[in-house]
Amino acid sequence: MAFDPTATAVVVVDMQNGFCHPDGSLYAEPSEAAVEPVTALVDRAREAGASVVYTRDVHPPEQFDETHYYDEFDRWGEHVVEGSWDAELVADLDVRDDDHVVEKHTYDAFYRTDLEGYLDAHGIDDLLICGTLANVCVLHTAGSAGLRDYRPVVVEDALGYITEDHREYAVDHAEWLFGETATRDEVAFAAE
Repeated sequence: MAFDPTATAVVVVDMQNGFCHPDGSLYAEPSEAAVEPVTALVDRAREAGASVVYTRDVHPPEQFDETHYYDEFDRWGEHVVEGSWDAELVADLDVRDDDHVVEKHTYDAFYRTDLEGYLDAHGIDDLLICGTLANVCVLHTAGSAGLRDYRPVVVEDALGYITEDHREYAVDHAEWLFGETATRDEVAFAAE
């Protein structure tokens, strides 16, 4: 599966302390294990000249105080609160000044963020989506990308998850709905 690096971004979803570090509020071991494959994919993409986008799930402490139904703190407990260590990207990621970091407040990295504007301004059509959690923020971001006419490709061996069933569901659903999943070995950049 070949990608033009000038029109491709790797979108790294929510690789934060809260999810990927053993002291995180919603830590899952497979999310920590995803750091290395995500980093390897980012390194290859960067060498080829592709863009790199990191998302951060961040919740202001009062975000759900007035909500009618949607309350992630009720569902998951308090997590990745704005300004906390929990909300920071894990230290093992090589985040650089020319990478774009999107702060989001829901499962979907496009909802009320600058992600679409950034991608359009940089001529990006293809998204290699990796990160955590496979069946939550990764899948919702991929679905939202497809609805906006980007080509979302879920990189199935660079995903964090809680259970293997969750990862399999996300990959199967993305493949069925968008027709695009790949392993890191199946991803090739025109410059490689």
